[in-house]
Amino acid sequence: MVKAVRVEDAYANLVLPHVLARLGLEGRDAAFATELASGTLRFQGLYDAVLAACVDRPLAKVEAKVLDLLRLGTHQLLSMRVPTHAAIATTVDLVKSKVGPGAGGFANAVLRKVAAQPLDAWASQVAPDAATDPVGHLAVATSHPRWEVEVLGEALGAAELPDLLAADNARPRVVLVARPGRVSTDQLLAQVPQGSSTPHSPYGVELEGGNPMTIPAVAAGLAGVQDEGSQLVALALAEASVEGRDERWLDLCAGPGGKAALLDALATRAGATLVANERQPHRARLVRAGGVARVVAADGTRPPFRPGSFDRVLVDAPCSGLGALRRRPEARWRRRPEDIAELVPLQRELLRAALDLVRPGGVVVYATCSPVLAETRDVVADVLAEDPTVSLEPVGGHAGRVPDAAGPMPGTVQLWPHRHGTDAMFLAQLRRA
Repeated sequence: MVKAVRVEDAYANLVLPHVLARLGLEGRDAAFATELASGTLRFQGLYDAVLAACVDRPLAKVEAKVLDLLRLGTHQLLSMRVPTHAAIATTVDLVKSKVGPGAGGFANAVLRKVAAQPLDAWASQVAPDAATDPVGHLAVATSHPRWEVEVLGEALGAAELPDLLAADNARPRVVLVARPGRVSTDQLLAQVPQGSSTPHSPYGVELEGGNPMTIPAVAAGLAGVQDEGSQLVALALAEASVEGRDERWLDLCAGPGGKAALLDALATRAGATLVANERQPHRARLVRAGGVARVVAADGTRPPFRPGSFDRVLVDAPCSGLGALRRRPEARWRRRPEDIAELVPLQRELLRAALDLVRPGGVVVYATCSPVLAETRDVVADVLAEDPTVSLEPVGGHAGRVPDAAGPMPGTVQLWPHRHGTDAMFLAQLRRA
């Protein structure tokens, strides 16, 4: 899996289930493999700094396959309960079988140096001094790119930043959503041994562990795997008040379909119809496979709908995803500062399009899985400044009642992993006068 992420730009959370199934791994073996792969990707920056201190050449000159295996061995030595001799022996054997005996000897020498001290000691040794370079210290010690530490700190503040970065490195809980009208939360709980209701979404069920696809309601598509923060985004749109008719709802950027599936169930219960729009055809097929009947494959910035034809519109905009680093361990190493500069104009266009599509008195919810101010506060402020007929109003319903979730603009909501146990979702509610 680590190789697939490096070579093919694969997504770890999509590749891993197929790898586990192909190898027939279940239970504790599957959990071990998941932690080994995900943890190695998550802590890659810190592990590379440790390995650089133990290698007699630049890491760029170490063969890529060998470096992958050294990272896996380092994770076992420094962050997993694997005996030192076992972690070194299995890693060296893999290097020998994949590369050759000489590389195996090199790996053995390097990993013995890595094993000489615990992770905390290594972090103190390889990270910049906290007093003279606090951002650089946090970046290395918590295994985040420096620029991400800077933009996350701007959004959150320096005091809580270490807690957020630590939460990014914690194993995320698995949360299910009971899609109303298809299965109730109580019925889903009855199928989940040792499951518990989520604190903020009335449709969420938290798992203690195990494969969610073994749960009958999930296997049948009556429930799904969905972070509680994403559930709250759908609820924010569904629970907003609207004046007059309430018949047509739109998810403008619906792929891969989790929020659309919940919105579809909520719309049906309210006597309304959801249309799900997704630009990429293969993602549109995923939305349809999730049980949404009305799916359109079209560019959200030039949607094929009449202006003012919807009562509620969700814009879950493409974003940097820096609010979901817990779930996408490789994402932190793929993103670049220029990605945000490219995304912001698209986010503004999508929000403008949504406001054109909503009727007077209707509501638009703008959401991103990113707390970065350029993607949240600045996008909303720019669009509001352009159109005096649009107003920002407080997010209501369950999302608006989450404690300690005030966003960067009055009435907006900003969720945080370290405060709420969710992805760092941003929500803003706008109304067409």
